[in-house]
Amino acid sequence: MMYEILKPIPGSLELFIENLPKHSIGKTINIHTENAFPELENVHLALITVNENRGSSGAANQAGFTDFRKNFYKLFPGNWTKKIVDLGTIEAGATLQDTYFAVKTIVADLLKKNIVPIVLGGSQDLTYGMYRGYDTLEQNVNLVCIDNKIDVITDVENPSENFMTHIIMDTPTNLYNFSVLGYQTYFNSQEEIDLIDKMYFEAYRLGEIINDVKIAEPVLRDADIVSLDIHAIKSADLGFFSEFCPNGFDGREVCALARYAGLSDRVSSFGVFNIDNISQKSLLITQILWYFVEGYNYRMNEYPYISKSEYLKYIVPLEEQELIFFKSDISDRWWIEINSLEDENRKVLFPCSYDDYKQSLQNIVPERWWRANKKLLG
Repeated sequence: MMYEILKPIPGSLELFIENLPKHSIGKTINIHTENAFPELENVHLALITVNENRGSSGAANQAGFTDFRKNFYKLFPGNWTKKIVDLGTIEAGATLQDTYFAVKTIVADLLKKNIVPIVLGGSQDLTYGMYRGYDTLEQNVNLVCIDNKIDVITDVENPSENFMTHIIMDTPTNLYNFSVLGYQTYFNSQEEIDLIDKMYFEAYRLGEIINDVKIAEPVLRDADIVSLDIHAIKSADLGFFSEFCPNGFDGREVCALARYAGLSDRVSSFGVFNIDNISQKSLLITQILWYFVEGYNYRMNEYPYISKSEYLKYIVPLEEQELIFFKSDISDRWWIEINSLEDENRKVLFPCSYDDYKQSLQNIVPERWWRANKKLLG
């Protein structure tokens, strides 16, 4: 059984849970213990920790995520109806590739069961293992990284610095779109920034999102995998850190991004990385996870689950074409019509914002629509 590679929580945590309040998360979710493995039937979300940091030279040794779990178990759930399990920990394999394979195997099986894996781990290159878990689904994958670095240049030795190169280049090539939220220019070469633009991927500077966090919502709504590097958070808000980051998202902003990811009807896996034995003590990491689960519980199952006829339709004539927008009466979220990747004669809805619609009224083509169409044209 593939789940035998998962290590249960230690006995000390079981004793800790016994003394928690009745309605705390630790008392209301099913947990992998020495004596029992959680049933996966009717489960919606599965928490997995990965005790692996060889992909990052700066990561400190980990300590089994015990402090993280204590902080998370102490929280109280919201008005949640979705079932969560804690499957325990994937320990580091004999090689880094062994760990990737373990992550890939577990993620692939959970996806087949329509369970959203929530992966917490060391170096962010574990995102590669998550991505490879989609291979058996034979679908295009959109990846969003919340990160202060773009991570696409290949002339580095550290795997955590170039895992995106493997995702882009290794076969099977399932990646369709890649977006970075919150990159800080001084951490990125101009070559990386230019390369993202040439490939029609998306990169949003930290200042852009801080100025209006809502611009990230359509990007996250279109994601399959969301990977969060905690170095994207300023250390003053993180509280516990091994590497001081003076700038980054504050606690409210990063929790808003996590909630947007949870609300997305498309996001099917979520990861938080570069957690070590110091930063795992941060309450903010547990709150990020809480907000993702909160968002998941309020998913509205809109497009593509309901017909376009259920939306308000807006047609904006431009000089050489017309743009067609759709707005949901349920959530007030917006989409724009583009050609299908699989069939050029079929139209699909692409997430956008109200600001994109307002721009089009001024005869300005929305940048996300332009990039999406350029990519379709090759």
